[in-house]
Amino acid sequence: MAKRLLTETDKRLLWKAAWTLGVKGLRSVHQHKRRLKRGEFFPPFLYLSVINSCNLRCQGCWVDVASKQHRIEVEAANRTIAEAKAMGNSFFGILGGEPFMHRDLLKIFAANRDVYFQVFTNGHFITDDVAAELRRLGNVTPLISVEGTEIISDQRRGRDGVYNATMQGLEAALRHKLMVGVCTSVCQTNIDDLVNDAWVERLIEMGVMYCWFHIYRPVGPEPNPALALSSAQQRRVRQFVVDTRATKPIIVIDAYHDDAGNALCPAATGFTHHVGPWGDIEPCPVIQLATDSIHDSRPLAETFNQSVFLKEFRELTAQHTRGCVIMERPDLLLELAEKHGARDTTARKAVIDELRAVTPRRSQYQPGDEIPERSLVYRWAKKYAFNDFGTYGRHFDASRYRDPDPQSKPEGKLPILQ
Repeated sequence: MAKRLLTETDKRLLWKAAWTLGVKGLRSVHQHKRRLKRGEFFPPFLYLSVINSCNLRCQGCWVDVASKQHRIEVEAANRTIAEAKAMGNSFFGILGGEPFMHRDLLKIFAANRDVYFQVFTNGHFITDDVAAELRRLGNVTPLISVEGTEIISDQRRGRDGVYNATMQGLEAALRHKLMVGVCTSVCQTNIDDLVNDAWVERLIEMGVMYCWFHIYRPVGPEPNPALALSSAQQRRVRQFVVDTRATKPIIVIDAYHDDAGNALCPAATGFTHHVGPWGDIEPCPVIQLATDSIHDSRPLAETFNQSVFLKEFRELTAQHTRGCVIMERPDLLLELAEKHGARDTTARKAVIDELRAVTPRRSQYQPGDEIPERSLVYRWAKKYAFNDFGTYGRHFDASRYRDPDPQSKPEGKLPILQ
């Protein structure tokens, strides 16, 4: 991996990522730990959904992509980023809809060249001109979503020609030597095509530097629960991620496990929260409930410290599960929404009914079947920078856990490669 970074990348972009994402990112986590010791809170990493519009209609999407377009204005985005920077933050996730449909997105990146942005995108708007500007700025990594083969991608994403347009955007980003990642929402229709060595080796051959395998979450107005993975399939994905990290020269991200393989939720641990297109501050992108906003009159630091809704979300969720609350315990979200009068932050105004309709299922929490990291590098990185920060030690009560899949057995567990 080190050889690839040194021989295949633009060295200026590599240095920019190493400094803003690496050094400053670790420093932001250190400041987060110090705040927690003082009884204060501010997440070291923020997601910002800058627009609700998208050119695709993906299965299981929770965003109001067909509603009237709404964007975070440049001034509001820059103010939010500046207030987070003042708290030590240096890394931001940019989501949509499709972020590159925001006409001023590049202006936001240009105004904040001292921090690093990861853009979750379908790649369709990454032209040579856009890629050249991203290379000039040096502070953006596109994370391009590939959802399967040509037929499966077009089916999953609701349009013809989706796969080809995505690959064109990916190739443009690679031509301009950007630090490029590829992500997949793993589901029933793409697990066999993309969760394998051949796909990862193809990404490496193309020049992709990192990949991210999300687990499909059946949420939103058209959740398509038939696409969700079984417990055994989720263990298969976890084993594949651990083995790939130890055997392939590509970085593999995951946001759901610590170094020992214990499940965690980044929103429940307070590692990250989310700002929606209308400025609402939500626990995470798929939980579209809020009592607070970036447009409130108080500073963002006060909002995070004083939000009773967000605090009780973290504590209540951590008391009952180490997994994804929207998959396992949607009733807890309904309880919180009613208690705090949390508003539905969508345009469709149907989130409460959608939560009531969720059938609980297992998420990343597979009690008794944890798969620890094999790679010493990942073990060290997670021990320091990505763990539960004591959240589950303070709050988790195993007697409160309701297993949505009590009949699940660890059959089909893959052997650890040597």
